[in-house]
Amino acid sequence: MEFEAVIGMEVHVELNSKAKVFCACSTNFHASPNTNVCPVCLGMPGALPVMNRDMVDKSVAVGLALNCTISRWSKMDRKNYFYPDLAKNYQISQYDLPLCFDGYMDVETEETVRRVGITRAHMEEDTARNTHTLGNGESGVDFNRCGVPLLEIVTEPDIRSAQEAYEYLTQLKQILLYLDVSDCNMEEGSIRAEANISVRPVGSTQFGTKTEVKNVASFSGTMKAIAYEITRQIQVIKAGGVIEQETRGWDADRGITFSQRKKESAHDYRYFPEPDLVPIVVDEAWEQRIREQQPELPNARKRRFQQVYGLTSYDAMVLTLTRNMADFYENTVQAGADTKKAANWIMGDVQALCSEAKKELDETVLSSTHLAEMIQLIDAGEISGKIAKDVLAEMFVSGKAPKTIIEEQGLVQISDSDALLDAIQKVLAENTAQVEQYKAGKERVIGFLVGQVMKATTGKANPGMVNDLLKEELSK
Repeated sequence: MEFEAVIGMEVHVELNSKAKVFCACSTNFHASPNTNVCPVCLGMPGALPVMNRDMVDKSVAVGLALNCTISRWSKMDRKNYFYPDLAKNYQISQYDLPLCFDGYMDVETEETVRRVGITRAHMEEDTARNTHTLGNGESGVDFNRCGVPLLEIVTEPDIRSAQEAYEYLTQLKQILLYLDVSDCNMEEGSIRAEANISVRPVGSTQFGTKTEVKNVASFSGTMKAIAYEITRQIQVIKAGGVIEQETRGWDADRGITFSQRKKESAHDYRYFPEPDLVPIVVDEAWEQRIREQQPELPNARKRRFQQVYGLTSYDAMVLTLTRNMADFYENTVQAGADTKKAANWIMGDVQALCSEAKKELDETVLSSTHLAEMIQLIDAGEISGKIAKDVLAEMFVSGKAPKTIIEEQGLVQISDSDALLDAIQKVLAENTAQVEQYKAGKERVIGFLVGQVMKATTGKANPGMVNDLLKEELSK
């Protein structure tokens, strides 16, 4: 019997609001433990929460980007459970009336486009952080994270493979970064993914028993955990066993999932409306204000780059990976650079310099205007492509204009035919064997001779003129 996987994803995203969701405490991740706290964070009796409007704005922005319906009236609920990371023994979340619901996201894979339904995107507060590395058998609780704005995005069980799950997560992260609602730093827990996985016979419409895999440190780890869990469930069923509904962890060192606890049901949390917060009413005017502030999203921008700038699908995909890179490319083109040449320089040398410096493009002093000027100088024959690489490297470090660098370092391209002829004749005299090979019909040798002329002129010679003049001299 053949089986297929049925996967749904739950993604928790910490929103980058400066204040916590129900109090004015800072959300600074790097603060010393238990310094960004107050009676609300610590669950002190009588402390009352106050809703952070910025969280609602950013949650609506995410909902609109995921094609969700925005509730005109929603509320907060208490999710009751006892655990050390929750001082008041309940988490303020949303249950039956979430802010955003009934959306979808089109996930592009190599084979197809998979439409993944978005069941809901609801607001809640994050919990404190438990630490078990203090030594001497001691653990600690840092309440700095308790109350940080959190948005939980839940999909329909529409994903059918570990690879599709990975593509969903990476493309969702890209949208969140375009919206600038989260830094999506997995190492700091800003985005956390949990997978609900089941298998069923191919052709069946019934869902199998699902397990939830949690506490995975990366998207690639999530993909591996899903792949393992699919294989494990199929093996259990084929051996005559039964899949239990449970929460499982991921052991990255051994590459396996392991049982943590039996999966709770909604009634176990005894949800009821939060009595200390008023309902959230997002009217049409509020929604429209957020809609008008939405940036162009990655897929739409990719399509436009292909249509307007004549880029290939691959080039458009690379250039729209981040909003900063896409903006930089468009600014370079608008400053007068050729669309394809700008794409090649940004995807090639500029990205290489960023990687070497371990910086994002927006963290550098490189100017899109200066890059456009450099490309125009190449087109005008004032500098060669080889010289341009040196100019770009200096622009990347100093932020200077290309003409300033060229003047300071004497890098103007040699386009004077008399000066070039002197260099060419000297190279021909020093490489008589190659000259004879060219005359014997080995025309590819001219590439070597061009290289020698460029070397003799320290890369300043106009390569097009060198090539033409060399052929003239060799034909004599």
